[in-house]
Amino acid sequence: MKNADDYPSYPASTPLEVPSDPLSTTLLVIPPGVDTAVLDREAMALSSLDPVMRSVYASDPRLSLVYVGSASGVTRVYPWSGGLDPAFDPRTRSWFQNAVSQENLTWSEPYIDVLGHGLTVTCSVPVRNSPENWTWVIGSDVTIETINRQIIQTQIGGRGYAMLLDSEGNVISRPGLKAGDLRWDESFQTENLFSVNNSALQGVAARMIAGERGIAKVPFADGERYVAYAPVDHLHWSVGIVMPVEDVIAPALRTGKAISSSATESSEHVSGQMGTIQQVFLATLLVFLVAVGILSYQFSRMITRPLELLKSGSESIGKGNLDNRVEIESGDEFEDLAHSFNQMAADLKARIADLKRTTAEKERMEKELEIARGIQQSFLPDAPPSIPGIEIAARNIPAMEVGGDFYDFIPVSEHHWGLVIADVSGKGVPAALFMALSRTLVRASTASNPDPARSIAHANRLICADSKTSMFVTLFYAILDPSGMTISYVNAGHNPPLLLHQGDAGVVLLKARGVALGVIEELELESVTLPIRPGDLLVLYTDGVTEAVNREMVEFGEARLEEAINRHRNATAGGVIIGILDAITAFIGEQPQHDDITLVVLKSADEQGRKNQER
Repeated sequence: MKNADDYPSYPASTPLEVPSDPLSTTLLVIPPGVDTAVLDREAMALSSLDPVMRSVYASDPRLSLVYVGSASGVTRVYPWSGGLDPAFDPRTRSWFQNAVSQENLTWSEPYIDVLGHGLTVTCSVPVRNSPENWTWVIGSDVTIETINRQIIQTQIGGRGYAMLLDSEGNVISRPGLKAGDLRWDESFQTENLFSVNNSALQGVAARMIAGERGIAKVPFADGERYVAYAPVDHLHWSVGIVMPVEDVIAPALRTGKAISSSATESSEHVSGQMGTIQQVFLATLLVFLVAVGILSYQFSRMITRPLELLKSGSESIGKGNLDNRVEIESGDEFEDLAHSFNQMAADLKARIADLKRTTAEKERMEKELEIARGIQQSFLPDAPPSIPGIEIAARNIPAMEVGGDFYDFIPVSEHHWGLVIADVSGKGVPAALFMALSRTLVRASTASNPDPARSIAHANRLICADSKTSMFVTLFYAILDPSGMTISYVNAGHNPPLLLHQGDAGVVLLKARGVALGVIEELELESVTLPIRPGDLLVLYTDGVTEAVNREMVEFGEARLEEAINRHRNATAGGVIIGILDAITAFIGEQPQHDDITLVVLKSADEQGRKNQER
């Protein structure tokens, strides 16, 4: 909005112009009665958002549409979709009216999508420009079917289900929620828990919209059910999980029944055995006293012999002999116990062999990752270049064994150096492989090329041609001219570096127009040239620095980064990096690092330092 004339415009198709590839163009709708001549400048400004909408749409497969509507009635929708009424006016839609009236990011209630996607919710936010008197609303759609399939439609037991509730008690989503035969211009009325004839359920709904979390037992027509609920942060919604009571307590009932049955069987078995022993003992006592002694001896041997064998077997296993087996053929519980004992020894031997194989495989994988980490670190420069009057330091700390950040120093000519810092989307091995590809193509495209915009655009085409995934890379590339004390740079969607002038407490952000590499094949980048003054300090970083979080999940942020730089601005370039890393460590405490951290610091010698170097 502020720099509408600086951005290129892009063509679009009307609802009646069917493109060969809907993903290659944007749908443009201007309702009847709008003076297109008056809207020429605003329409051109709106069209410049096409690359941004494409990038947002490509970054999240759950989105069905991304669009922008203006208070003048113009709508641009990506991707192009058929079936939209040419008289469609965004100003009549609730997602537009709510965003404008609330002046904040809003979520709509479910409604029937005009393009045939079924029940849909919209997230929208207003944007204004007072000098131009423009009002735009940016929106993106998520279908209820997507919410059900990817978030809500999870089976909790045999008859359990989940649902979403908004701040008014309306059911946003649940399995089976559909619009039926209603058209897009007909009002859709979803269920409201306050309108049901169930006071207990109404009480649960009241606690849900109040942002509480808990579990309640609610009677239904087909039986009692447990309802567990908790708020959805930032949306003023609440999620509930409903399960029949009998499904929850069924495992406990089955366990109790099994315990009772086992106890009864054991009691009956012991009673039977004791009765038999008593009868044999009394009969033998009446016949011959000697026979009593013999039978007593035999009986004691029958009891103690299996125990001795089991004891001997356990001692053998304790010494590591897992091939030892206990042979008991008594026909009773001792024989069963011996079989269980032998099976335990066999299982233990198999588990130990399994553990050895798993440990060996883990050690092999750790060794391979260690080798991969060494190879990846070898891609990074061994040391920064030695440039008179310029001090450079760099540091890369991967969050995992391998990472997706990289930096480079590229000799463009005899007296010009290219500085690169980049961040690949994702982490781990896939990001490391994409990092290696991106670094190689960027270095090949920028060497001996004095134009930063053309060289990075060429690298982007090579990355798009070679990349078969949806990964992308943000990049900041600058060409340093030490003799002319200037720096020319482009910014492909990366965090703007921070430039601090000597004697000035303010910070200059090195911004430039451009999107990440690997998103679209033809990339337009803005090239900016700035002078480098004596004593200037330039800090390049990746988002792992500002997005480092502490135990309360609070981010380190740009303000703390600027504070750390100002605190150590008089140190060497390496000292500035150490000061920033110390500040991050103190902030996050024992919280683990969740993203790669990369820093490149360039410091220009002040006037005294330059005189000393000349001497």
